[in-house]
Parts: sequence; structure tokens; C-alpha cells
Amino acid sequence: MAKQTYVTLNNGTKIPQVGLGVYMINGDAATEKAVSEALKVGYRHIDTAHAYQNERGVGAAIKQSGISRDEIWITSKLWPSDYGKDITPGAIDKMLNRLQTDYIDLLLLHQQFGDYVGAWQAMEDAVKNGKVRAIGLSNFDGERLNNLLANATVKPAVMQVELHPYYQQKALKDKMSQYGTKFESWYPLGHGDAGLINEPIFSQLAKKYNKSNVQIIMRWHIQKGHIVFPKTTNPQHMVDNFNVFDFDLTSDEMKQIDALNKDKRYFNVPLSQQKQMFESFTPAD
Repeated sequence: MAKQTYVTLNNGTKIPQVGLGVYMINGDAATEKAVSEALKVGYRHIDTAHAYQNERGVGAAIKQSGISRDEIWITSKLWPSDYGKDITPGAIDKMLNRLQTDYIDLLLLHQQFGDYVGAWQAMEDAVKNGKVRAIGLSNFDGERLNNLLANATVKPAVMQVELHPYYQQKALKDKMSQYGTKFESWYPLGHGDAGLINEPIFSQLAKKYNKSNVQIIMRWHIQKGHIVFPKTTNPQHMVDNFNVFDFDLTSDEMKQIDALNKDKRYFNVPLSQQKQMFESFTPAD
């Protein structure tokens, strides 16, 4: 199996392009098992969050793996209940304890609600004192993004958003390009939409390269410079999702996939409803 590829962030650190996402893996025991399997396959990037309620499982698997901590990239996210200049430092310390680590490689603000400016300032301080290596955003856009950028001394290293061939985020990418912000994809396969996965171009290329349609989509993400972390607890799927480094799509094939963009998103909850939904939830420590 060919080796993992990396993307260089705007602060010079290198992040593995393919990781394991642990969203909706229920509980620390199941998470520890999945992360342990992924590390055996060769994954070196784990994406979690306080809201997922499984950071302890991630930390335990990494601790038990015998792999040097500096070889594994940990991404986690602060929930709005963790936001605030005076609240966020304690929330970061609790996160470090849950993950059993001295530092977090990438820390994101999970949603664009609450005192995100105060939280960002505290995250900048955490970078200065070595508790966090890089900071970024998840699910920010519009006025809230503009407000944060206007108040940020350290510009976001990463933007994590819904991103797939049907929703390529061209406007947001153009906006963030001046900062050197890299893009991470959730729903990299369009929420598993069969219509997307079975697009004729993917079936044609899968046959040409002796890969699956999913592997072709993953390869498109990699060549676009995206960071992806498909969630699975199935060891064979982990292997398949990781087996995408031994071939290259041509520029013409990349353009054909680019042409699939429809600005179609699968998460369509209105902002006002998101606010109510996200601010009513406080994850346990």
C-alpha cells in the first residue's frame, strides 16, 4: 500500500490528508476499538470533538498503540458551551485530560454560535503556550466568519465544512485563499448518496484504475488538496478508504469531476434552527 500524503498548513505544520472520523461512534469502548484498528492499518490522523463524547476512547487507543505521539495527528473541536475568553482555557485543559495528551495538533471551533471571538483569542493563547499546534474553524460562513477574521491575529489554518463533488465550496475557498486556509471535508461522499457515488464518471474511472467508486471520489479529494476522514468502524472499509495513494487521476478526469458541482448540500438546517439546536446542547466533561 502506498504511503499517506500530507498537506502543509499556513503555519508550516504538515497534516496527514486521510484520517479516521469518529463522529457517531457511540461511546469510548467502540471508539477505542475503531481507532486501534485504524492505527494498525496505517492511519495517523484522528478527527474527534468534545460534542462526539468519545475523546477518551481516542486518547486510550493512541496511548495503547505504542506509536510515538508525534507521529499521530489529533484534531478535536470545542463546542459553543466551551466558548469564551475565560471559559475556553479550562475547556482546553479538560480536553487534553480526556485525550491523555500534552498538546492537540489541530483545535477547531465546532459551530458559529456563542462567544466564538473570545474562544478564538483563547485558542491563540493556547498556540503560544504550546497546548495547541494549529487552530481553525468548522461550519463558519457569512457575517460570523467575517467577524471572526476581523478579530483574529492568527488566521484559520483549516476550514472544516461539508465538501464533496456535488458541493465544492468554490466561493468559500476563494474567500479563504488569501489566508492559506486548507479545507477539510465532512460528508466527503455526499452523505453516502447513491446518486453521487454511482455517477457514470466514477464508475468509468473505477473500472480504468481497478478501484471502487468511493476510492475514485477519495482520490479526487486528495488531488484537490482536501483533508478527508471518512467514518467507519469496519476494518475492511478502513483499508479500502486508505488504499488511494497508488494512482493519479489525470487533469482531464479531475475537470470532469469538477463539472459535477451542483452546489447541493445534504445538511440543510436553517441558521436560526441550528442556533437553537446547538446552544441547547452542552456535552459532558
